[in-house]
Amino acid sequence: MSGRTEPVICRDTLALHDLDDPGTLFADFTKEQARGYAERIAELRQRGRALPGAIEALSALSARRDVLQSVLTGNTRPSAQIKLRAFGLDEFLDLDAGAYGTDDDTRANLVPIARQRAMQRTGCSFTPESTVLIGDTPADVTAAREGAARVIAVATGEFDVHDLAAAGATTVLADLTSTTAFITALYPDEPSQ
Repeated sequence: MSGRTEPVICRDTLALHDLDDPGTLFADFTKEQARGYAERIAELRQRGRALPGAIEALSALSARRDVLQSVLTGNTRPSAQIKLRAFGLDEFLDLDAGAYGTDDDTRANLVPIARQRAMQRTGCSFTPESTVLIGDTPADVTAAREGAARVIAVATGEFDVHDLAAAGATTVLADLTSTTAFITALYPDEPSQ
Protein backbone atom coordinates (compact mmCIF):
# COMPACT_ATOMS: atom_id res chain seq x y z
CA MET A 1 0.00 0.00 0.00
CA SER A 2 2.97 2.31 0.57
CA GLY A 3 2.97 5.15 -1.91
CA ARG A 4 -0.51 4.53 -3.28
CA THR A 5 -3.37 6.95 -2.89
CA GLU A 6 -6.58 6.07 -1.06
CA PRO A 7 -8.77 6.23 -4.20
CA VAL A 8 -6.45 3.82 -6.02
CA ILE A 9 -6.40 1.43 -3.06
CA CYS A 10 -10.19 1.56 -2.86
CA ARG A 11 -10.67 0.95 -6.60
CA ASP A 12 -8.19 -1.93 -6.57
CA THR A 13 -9.93 -3.48 -3.55
CA LEU A 14 -13.33 -3.18 -5.21
CA ALA A 15 -11.97 -4.71 -8.45
CA LEU A 16 -10.43 -7.57 -6.46
CA HIS A 17 -13.95 -8.39 -5.29
CA ASP A 18 -15.54 -7.76 -8.71
CA LEU A 19 -17.38 -4.68 -7.44
CA ASP A 20 -17.99 -1.45 -9.30
CA ASP A 21 -18.14 1.93 -7.62
CA PRO A 22 -21.22 3.79 -8.83
CA GLY A 23 -19.58 6.95 -7.52
CA THR A 24 -20.80 6.66 -3.96
CA LEU A 25 -18.81 3.82 -2.38
CA PHE A 26 -15.56 5.78 -2.10
CA ALA A 27 -17.39 8.86 -0.83
CA ASP A 28 -19.12 6.71 1.79
CA PHE A 29 -15.81 5.06 2.69
CA THR A 30 -14.13 8.47 3.08
CA LYS A 31 -16.81 9.68 5.49
CA GLU A 32 -16.78 6.47 7.52
CA GLN A 33 -12.99 6.34 7.64
CA ALA A 34 -12.78 9.92 8.96
CA ARG A 35 -15.58 9.23 11.44
CA GLY A 36 -13.79 6.09 12.63
CA TYR A 37 -10.52 7.95 13.12
CA ALA A 38 -12.27 10.78 14.97
CA GLU A 39 -14.10 8.37 17.26
CA ARG A 40 -10.90 6.48 17.99
CA ILE A 41 -8.52 9.42 18.33
CA ALA A 42 -7.57 8.28 21.86
CA GLU A 43 -6.68 4.86 20.46
CA LEU A 44 -4.65 6.49 17.68
CA ARG A 45 -2.68 8.36 20.34
CA GLN A 46 -2.22 5.19 22.38
CA ARG A 47 -1.10 3.00 19.50
CA GLY A 48 0.77 5.58 17.43
CA ARG A 49 3.13 8.46 18.00
CA ALA A 50 4.74 11.41 16.34
CA LEU A 51 8.19 10.40 15.24
CA PRO A 52 10.99 11.54 17.55
CA GLY A 53 12.03 15.05 16.59
CA ALA A 54 9.03 15.71 14.30
CA ILE A 55 7.36 18.27 16.55
CA GLU A 56 10.68 20.01 17.21
CA ALA A 57 11.46 20.16 13.47
CA LEU A 58 8.01 21.53 12.61
CA SER A 59 8.20 24.02 15.46
CA ALA A 60 11.64 25.26 14.39
CA LEU A 61 10.42 25.78 10.83
CA SER A 62 7.24 27.51 11.97
CA ALA A 63 9.41 30.26 13.49
CA ARG A 64 10.86 31.07 10.07
CA ARG A 65 9.24 33.65 7.82
CA ASP A 66 10.45 31.94 4.62
CA VAL A 67 8.61 28.65 5.21
CA LEU A 68 5.11 27.41 4.51
CA GLN A 69 4.57 23.92 5.89
CA SER A 70 1.89 21.59 4.62
CA VAL A 71 1.35 17.96 3.70
CA LEU A 72 1.47 15.82 0.61
CA THR A 73 -0.24 12.50 1.26
CA GLY A 74 -2.13 9.69 -0.38
CA ASN A 75 -4.66 9.93 2.45
CA THR A 76 -7.89 11.84 2.11
CA ARG A 77 -7.82 15.29 3.68
CA PRO A 78 -10.28 14.47 6.50
CA SER A 79 -8.25 11.42 7.54
CA ALA A 80 -4.92 13.22 7.27
CA GLN A 81 -6.28 16.10 9.34
CA ILE A 82 -7.42 13.81 12.14
CA LYS A 83 -4.17 11.83 12.18
CA LEU A 84 -2.11 15.01 12.34
CA ARG A 85 -4.33 16.48 15.07
CA ALA A 86 -4.02 13.28 17.12
CA PHE A 87 -0.31 13.92 17.54
CA GLY A 88 -0.30 17.72 17.71
CA LEU A 89 1.32 18.16 14.32
CA ASP A 90 -1.52 20.05 12.67
CA GLU A 91 -0.86 23.31 14.51
CA PHE A 92 2.32 23.84 12.46
CA LEU A 93 0.75 23.13 9.06
CA ASP A 94 -1.34 25.01 6.52
CA LEU A 95 -3.54 22.15 5.36
CA ASP A 96 -5.16 24.30 2.68
CA ALA A 97 -1.79 24.40 0.93
CA GLY A 98 -1.48 20.61 0.90
CA ALA A 99 -2.30 17.92 -1.64
CA TYR A 100 -4.22 14.75 -0.89
CA GLY A 101 -4.94 11.36 -2.42
CA THR A 102 -8.26 12.57 -3.74
CA ASP A 103 -6.51 15.27 -5.79
CA ASP A 104 -4.78 12.83 -8.16
CA ASP A 105 -4.08 9.11 -8.38
CA THR A 106 -0.36 9.69 -9.02
CA ARG A 107 1.68 10.91 -6.06
CA ALA A 108 4.11 12.87 -8.22
CA ASN A 109 1.18 14.90 -9.56
CA LEU A 110 0.39 15.97 -6.01
CA VAL A 111 3.61 18.04 -5.89
CA PRO A 112 2.53 20.68 -8.44
CA ILE A 113 -0.97 20.69 -6.90
CA ALA A 114 0.49 21.53 -3.48
CA ARG A 115 2.86 24.05 -5.08
CA GLN A 116 -0.08 25.80 -6.79
CA ARG A 117 -2.11 25.85 -3.57
CA ALA A 118 0.85 27.25 -1.65
CA MET A 119 1.21 29.99 -4.24
CA GLN A 120 -2.49 30.81 -3.95
CA ARG A 121 -2.17 30.99 -0.16
CA THR A 122 0.93 33.18 -0.08
CA GLY A 123 1.21 34.97 -3.41
CA CYS A 124 4.77 33.62 -3.69
CA SER A 125 5.95 31.26 -6.38
CA PHE A 126 7.48 27.98 -5.33
CA THR A 127 10.23 26.64 -7.55
CA PRO A 128 11.67 23.13 -7.63
CA GLU A 129 14.53 24.46 -5.48
CA SER A 130 12.22 26.00 -2.88
CA THR A 131 9.79 23.08 -2.73
CA VAL A 132 10.97 20.35 -0.40
CA LEU A 133 9.20 17.06 0.18
CA ILE A 134 10.19 15.26 3.37
CA GLY A 135 9.28 11.59 3.30
CA ASP A 136 10.25 8.16 4.50
CA THR A 137 9.49 5.85 1.56
CA PRO A 138 10.95 5.27 -1.91
CA ALA A 139 7.53 6.38 -3.23
CA ASP A 140 8.05 9.75 -1.50
CA VAL A 141 11.46 10.07 -3.13
CA THR A 142 10.00 9.23 -6.54
CA ALA A 143 7.12 11.68 -6.07
CA ALA A 144 9.56 14.48 -5.25
CA ARG A 145 11.86 13.69 -8.14
CA GLU A 146 9.07 13.30 -10.70
CA GLY A 147 7.19 16.27 -9.24
CA ALA A 148 10.24 18.52 -9.51
CA ALA A 149 10.94 19.11 -5.83
CA ARG A 150 13.89 18.64 -3.55
CA VAL A 151 13.61 15.66 -1.24
CA ILE A 152 14.88 14.96 2.23
CA ALA A 153 14.37 11.31 3.02
CA VAL A 154 14.15 10.25 6.64
CA ALA A 155 14.71 6.59 7.49
CA THR A 156 12.10 6.39 10.23
CA GLY A 157 9.76 3.92 8.57
CA GLU A 158 10.22 0.47 7.13
CA PHE A 159 12.89 1.69 4.68
CA ASP A 160 16.46 2.28 5.81
CA VAL A 161 19.02 4.85 4.70
CA HIS A 162 20.30 2.57 1.92
CA ASP A 163 16.79 1.94 0.52
CA LEU A 164 16.06 5.65 0.36
CA ALA A 165 19.41 6.48 -1.23
CA ALA A 166 18.88 3.69 -3.77
CA ALA A 167 15.52 5.28 -4.63
CA GLY A 168 17.39 8.46 -5.59
CA ALA A 169 17.42 10.58 -2.44
CA THR A 170 20.65 12.55 -2.20
CA THR A 171 19.84 13.81 1.29
CA VAL A 172 18.96 11.07 3.76
CA LEU A 173 18.69 11.43 7.53
CA ALA A 174 18.52 8.50 9.91
CA ASP A 175 15.83 10.33 11.89
CA LEU A 176 14.68 13.81 12.95
CA THR A 177 16.15 13.81 16.44
CA SER A 178 18.69 16.49 15.54
CA THR A 179 16.81 19.63 14.58
CA THR A 180 20.14 21.22 13.69
CA ALA A 181 20.95 18.43 11.20
CA PHE A 182 17.47 18.72 9.73
CA ILE A 183 17.70 22.52 9.30
CA THR A 184 21.17 22.14 7.80
CA ALA A 185 19.79 19.62 5.27
CA LEU A 186 17.02 22.07 4.35
CA TYR A 187 19.34 25.08 4.14
CA PRO A 188 22.76 23.70 3.17
CA ASP A 189 24.06 27.14 2.16
CA GLU A 190 22.98 28.88 5.35
CA PRO A 191 25.59 29.26 8.11
CA SER A 192 24.99 26.93 11.08
CA GLN A 193 23.85 28.57 14.29
